[in-house]
Amino acid sequence: MVLELKQGHPLAVLLKVAELSRSTFYYQARAQQLEDRHAGLKRRIHVLYEHHKGRYGYRRITAALRQSGEQVNHKTVQRLMQHLGLKSLVRPKKYRSYRGQQASVPNLLARQFHAERPNQKWVTDVTEFNIRGEKLYLSPVMDLYNGEIVSYSMQKQPQYSLVGGMLKKALAKLADQDAPLLHSDQGWQYQMSAYRRKLSEHGVIQSMSRKGNCLDNAAMESFFGTLKSEYFYLNRFDTIEQLQAGIRHYIHYYNHERIKTKLKGLSPVQYRNQALAA
Repeated sequence: MVLELKQGHPLAVLLKVAELSRSTFYYQARAQQLEDRHAGLKRRIHVLYEHHKGRYGYRRITAALRQSGEQVNHKTVQRLMQHLGLKSLVRPKKYRSYRGQQASVPNLLARQFHAERPNQKWVTDVTEFNIRGEKLYLSPVMDLYNGEIVSYSMQKQPQYSLVGGMLKKALAKLADQDAPLLHSDQGWQYQMSAYRRKLSEHGVIQSMSRKGNCLDNAAMESFFGTLKSEYFYLNRFDTIEQLQAGIRHYIHYYNHERIKTKLKGLSPVQYRNQALAA
């Protein structure tokens, strides 16, 4: 109020009426000017937060702002998000380690989740969703080079065609010179002769986790945790078909829009395209 009336009245009089000290007045004025200075940035932060449906914390918001050409400090973004009451809705998942026996197929991946180039190392698994007693199974394959979901399939029954369909689409994307290592757990689908024959025909090397050791396939487990915490647990579904459509939309978002700090603030597809263009 004092600041608004300052133009037409002596400051000393206003401060006396408001019972406000001069030092307090200038402190509040500076604070208000600081907030006004960041008004545009706060609007852009809020737009990004809403666009990504609350999945982004201050680190990803900072990376997205920088990607658009804005030079901003992550601490500033963190402070402004706290002021706006914006907080990532996603909580990190923790996975427990179990001791297991060596698989019949060796664990060639050996938890080396870094890849030097696209289609060098793939990982796969199956996860289950439950909607009012109805189940949906998702089988994706991920490229460890950039975390991109190369292909996936969904079915209401955990039949071999679930994994077989995913594998067929993934193999179709390989160039003649590509011969990735494909890692999975010891699920029955990955031990079937039809699965192993397809790998052999395309020169794909099979690798399997040790029995009961989920950390041997931690990259795929991490994706499932992200999918469920960022999408499945934040929404309500009336039908399996609604969930299927949502998962398709989320995987497209995950590949093309969702930035990763370890990919220099790029999405998986952006990172791959940048590498291919170099």
